[in-house]
Amino acid sequence: NYFVYSSSKGTIRLCDMRAQALCDQHAKMFEEPEDSTTKSFFSEIISSISDVKFSSCGRYMVSRDYLTVKLWDLNMDSRPIETYNVHEYLRSKLCSLYENDCIFDKFEVVWGGPSNSILTGSYNNFFRIFDRTNNKDACFEASRESAKPKTQLKHCKVGVGPKRRKDEISVEMLDFNHKILHAHWHPTDNVIAVAATNNLYLFTGK
Repeated sequence: NYFVYSSSKGTIRLCDMRAQALCDQHAKMFEEPEDSTTKSFFSEIISSISDVKFSSCGRYMVSRDYLTVKLWDLNMDSRPIETYNVHEYLRSKLCSLYENDCIFDKFEVVWGGPSNSILTGSYNNFFRIFDRTNNKDACFEASRESAKPKTQLKHCKVGVGPKRRKDEISVEMLDFNHKILHAHWHPTDNVIAVAATNNLYLFTGK
């Protein structure tokens, strides 16, 4: 009975189809107050909403903009109740991402399980899973090596600055031509599908 749509300015409008079929007026508008201290030329671009999904219980919805994933309670439209950084390390690269048009990429976001997990994609064929129950997140890479049978996914970490650990990849080495824009999580089984360029990867958990 609810219909939701988003705008390029970071607002999400909720319409009640029980009230009227024509959605020219919204019942609620969800928008996070802008921080004037971090406002820049790119603020409106990176706040553009690329995807919105309702939770299975119908009380929450999750949205994806360029840098973050936000969780909203339908009963509170003033601000998100949870915010997750997807690739905050790219904030210093926004100028380059604007020049190569990557800043306009539209990433999907999906729920996992009984709305306890959230999955979304990134660059370098990375995808990130946020575990809301344990307040943890993990980044993995979709590749031919990781898709081999009985292969356990390894955590990926991106390092910023001249000093980084051995298990981290430099932000300068990320491949922006390889990106995961589309993903899906099975509604009942622990199986995810991610689309990376011209490949589709299926991963299953224990």
